[in-house]
Amino acid sequence: MKRFFDKVVAITGGSDGIGLATARQFAREGAHVYVTGRRQDRLDLAVAEIGHGAVGVQGDVARPADLDRLYARIRADHGRLDVVFANAGISESAALGDIDEGHIDRLFGTNLKGLVFTVQKALPLMAAGGSVVLAGSAAGSKGLPALSIYSATKAAIRSLARTWTTDLKDRGIRVNVVSPGMVLTPAMETYLGATAGAEQALRQMIPLGRIGQADEIAAAVLFLAAPESSFVAGAEFFVDGGVEAV
Repeated sequence: MKRFFDKVVAITGGSDGIGLATARQFAREGAHVYVTGRRQDRLDLAVAEIGHGAVGVQGDVARPADLDRLYARIRADHGRLDVVFANAGISESAALGDIDEGHIDRLFGTNLKGLVFTVQKALPLMAAGGSVVLAGSAAGSKGLPALSIYSATKAAIRSLARTWTTDLKDRGIRVNVVSPGMVLTPAMETYLGATAGAEQALRQMIPLGRIGQADEIAAAVLFLAAPESSFVAGAEFFVDGGVEAV
């Protein structure tokens, strides 16, 4: 029996990178997968790649009405939701002294406000045994240059998982965070291609000596959503090649 047979899974930011890799794995494990993305053309390609009857709902998590459309579709199709992977997020850099309101608004609007409403609006569809996985980042525990606002949003996500574990314990819904390190997403590929020597420098920073793959993060998300992790709650699971631990 597939681990997620007939389970209903919602993944925000599922049109590329970690979100897409995670959607593929859930679909292969028998889940009914719903993914969101801001660009309809990219979302259509992702849905075709995921297969297994996956559904794409175009939207921006920073707009609560777009999340309402996602959950209205899930309610109409299944009347329930078993797993939420709140994955949608953006990254921008700005050193202290160069931070402006737009930078703060964009990062907090997507990475924090969008994540809060992704989870809160899902709750009426969820029951005991449900799982929420939040997309954090190893940056939330580091002092990386020019990433103070981005890192602050990811540190806040870690805090939310603790509080929400308490808020939802009586409902039997678990909340955990998966925090990737350097992963070969499309954005990372663009950065490495445009920055001479960057890949070698990153490899030297990572104890395992390589950049991670999106499927490795996806595997961690599935573990946190599965019955095998039934006694794991409020945790931050680093998938970063040892950067935080060593």
